Amino acid sequence: MAKLGKRTRAARAAFEGKANLSVEEAVKLVKASASAKFDETVEIAMNLGVDPRHADQMVRGVVSLPNGTGKTVRVAVFARGPKADEATEAGADIVGAEDLMETIQSGKIEFDRCIATPDMMPIVGRLGKILGPRNLMPNPKVGTVTMDVKAAVEAAKGGEVQFKAEKAGVIHAGVGKTSFDEKKLSENVRAFVDAVARARPTGAKGTYVKKVSLSSTMGPGISLDLVSATGNA
Repeated sequence: MAKLGKRTRAARAAFEGKANLSVEEAVKLVKASASAKFDETVEIAMNLGVDPRHADQMVRGVVSLPNGTGKTVRVAVFARGPKADEATEAGADIVGAEDLMETIQSGKIEFDRCIATPDMMPIVGRLGKILGPRNLMPNPKVGTVTMDVKAAVEAAKGGEVQFKAEKAGVIHAGVGKTSFDEKKLSENVRAFVDAVARARPTGAKGTYVKKVSLSSTMGPGISLDLVSATGNA
C-alpha cells in the first residue's frame, strides 16, 4: 500500500469521526483541510435512489450557481451566419460547423461545453459517440440546443453547471473553489442540491436523495446532514 503523505494524513485525521455535518460545518472543514498548491475545486457527490438505466428514472438538468464556479469554461458553438457571429460576440471560444465537426473527429476537443443551433444537429449528431460519453452532447433539455446562442454562451461562462446521474445513480459536480468564502460556497451547495431535488424523475420511488457529501479535489469526503442540505425533514 502506498504511504500517505503528511498533508493527506492530516486531512484524514481532521475528518475522522465526523459525519452528517451541516452545510456550513462541512464547507468550513473542507476549506480548512485543502492544502494543495493550487486552488482546489469543492466537489459535491449526491447518491440518489434512482436507476438511470430506466428512462423514467434518469436525472439530468442544469443550475446557475449564485456565486459561479470559479472555473474558466471553454465553450464551443455549432452555428452558421449571424448566429455564429452572435456566439463569437458572446465570448464563445470556438465557433464552426463542418470544420468544427472535423476537428472533433480528429480527437481535438478543447472545450468544456458544447452548444448548437437546432439546424446544426444533423452535423452534431454524427459526433454522438465522441461527445456523448464526455457529457458534451448538446441537448435541448439543458438549454444547449437553442437559437438563443448569446444567452447560452453567457450562462455557460457565468457559472452554469450541468448535472447527469451516472450508472449507479450518483451525480458529481464542482460547486466552487476552496478560495471562495464559506457563505458563497454554502449558497452554491444548497442551490445545487435544490436543483437536483427539483429534477426528481417520475419513476423515482422511496427515498430520492440518499446521501450528499463534499470534498476538495485532493481531500477526503464528508457527508452532509440531509435536512441542512435539502431544507426538508
